[in-house]
Amino acid sequence: MAKNLPKTGIISWLTTVDHKRIGIMYALSSLFFLIIGGIDALLMRTQLMVPNNTVVTGDIFNGLVTMHGTTMIFLVVMPLSAAFFNFLVPLQIGAADVAFPRLNSLSFWIFFFGGCLLNASYLVQQIPAMGWFAYANLSSKQFNPTHSVDFWALGVQVVGLASLIAAINFFVTIINMRCKGMTLLKMPLFIWTTLVTQVLLILSLPVITVALVMLSFDRTFGTGFFNPSQGGQVIMWQHLFWVFGHPEVYILILPAMGIVSEILSTFAKKPLFGYTVMVYSSCAIGFLGFAVWAHHMFTTGLGVWATALFSAATMLIAVPTGVKIFNWISTLWGGKIRFTTASMFAISFVAMFTLGGLSGIMHSSPVIDTQHQDTYFVVAHFHYVLYGGAVMGLFGGIFYWFPKVTGKFMNELMGKAQFWLYMVGFNLTFFPMHFLGLEGMPRRIYTYAPDMNWNFWNFCATMGAYVTAIGGILFFVNFFWSLKFGAKAGNDPWDGRTLEWSIPSPPPEYNFAKLPEVTQLDDWWYKKYTHDGKRLNPPSQPVVDPKTIHLPHQSFWPMVLAFGITMIATGFCVPSSGVFVSLIGLAITMASTYGWAYEEP
Repeated sequence: MAKNLPKTGIISWLTTVDHKRIGIMYALSSLFFLIIGGIDALLMRTQLMVPNNTVVTGDIFNGLVTMHGTTMIFLVVMPLSAAFFNFLVPLQIGAADVAFPRLNSLSFWIFFFGGCLLNASYLVQQIPAMGWFAYANLSSKQFNPTHSVDFWALGVQVVGLASLIAAINFFVTIINMRCKGMTLLKMPLFIWTTLVTQVLLILSLPVITVALVMLSFDRTFGTGFFNPSQGGQVIMWQHLFWVFGHPEVYILILPAMGIVSEILSTFAKKPLFGYTVMVYSSCAIGFLGFAVWAHHMFTTGLGVWATALFSAATMLIAVPTGVKIFNWISTLWGGKIRFTTASMFAISFVAMFTLGGLSGIMHSSPVIDTQHQDTYFVVAHFHYVLYGGAVMGLFGGIFYWFPKVTGKFMNELMGKAQFWLYMVGFNLTFFPMHFLGLEGMPRRIYTYAPDMNWNFWNFCATMGAYVTAIGGILFFVNFFWSLKFGAKAGNDPWDGRTLEWSIPSPPPEYNFAKLPEVTQLDDWWYKKYTHDGKRLNPPSQPVVDPKTIHLPHQSFWPMVLAFGITMIATGFCVPSSGVFVSLIGLAITMASTYGWAYEEP
């Protein structure tokens, strides 16, 4: 079956196990979901533009809050990071592929179908309206009697399964498949942040999975894990959610940190300052990320000792984060900086993430956090970290590696216009929210009275959201225009440091005609320059016949298996014939597992 599948056309993409194509599919899917999440945000901001507005009802607004947060975290930032993992990890470590190519394909298709299941609630007009954090008992049958929460809970579980499968795959790939000479401390920093991210995923995803299973059991079978009248505890959901939720913050930000480190070093034409310390600080962030979850719960009455412990841990985690900021600044200091779109996004990441981090340090104080809790000040804080930080870093990565993926440049004029629209729009949207929070505006309210003194800043924030949306539209115009008309890029257009720049653009299916051997960090730079900075002619890849290189076969089975798994979950969301749908999904899952097992290797 696998031997006869076409190598080009739509079938080749549906059956591919090539890590580069899978990375492209992750990127395109996450950008599609970005449009959905952005529309949710624009509707919320339009509703809050003026007092007593009636664009949407309260229930719909709560649904938009839920779906915007869930979509941006689980369907945009995480899979867009996974797109970079898929495309770059084997190239940067000098490997021919990931450790488990078909498992890699399975993880993408589970993510894609899980994202569709998560958004299927729109189609049946049952939008989950309990907030993206799904606090008990807002998510109980009593307060959400429709199947809206089931769509949310099962969709997140399916998407989480995809992330867990991918995390195991990339962890094994990085540990076992580095090219000759690439010790751990010769890996690019992006690979290090990727490795730490996979560890965080492997350790934290089981926690949210357990919590979601308990929630699904409460709703479907009447158990009482989070029901006090049945001996359960409402606050247990918060503990389980945030034990996952705070490592999740670093799952979202660490890949962007790695991307920014690569970009700043390249465009400053300097080695990354303090590389070893940056590695250790990444590991420290990963370790301490599991010790700070309850700073989201300072107002729940944890007690003096618990509050003091989590307050101290939250202050402590600012240290390795601050180390990174100073190292990025030191990398730029004295460098021959080229202000491309990619480098501008990377520099803005440092600035915006620093601002978000400063308000985060404020919230390590229980006294200040108590005042800011559940106000728009908190909304401003995490958007500066996750939008100004993670999203800006990921956009920088798109502009930086677009020539490697496609062999063409993105348009720099449109790129810089998008950057300034984003910077102006982003700050105009979220900086006023600090003032709104200090003036007492609660988050997650869908309207307000005109005498609350919130009118002006809400209007400014909505105007900023519209400006950001224009920047987003310009990005998509640039993206598709560049695919067709972009200027051709060479193999190494930015004078990069890492191994992916040593091969053609776009890379061949087999990656390296001969697996590379490295002798030091930034080995590709050292192959191009003498000690006094004189440019050399670096060794080129040998010419080979691709037919002599073994590549794994394409396969339909990962896609079919992912569809079966998603159908099993869908059955719990269907009010009638749900058992029948789940049984069909189970049959597809078993048949595809059998087909996969006996497929020609």
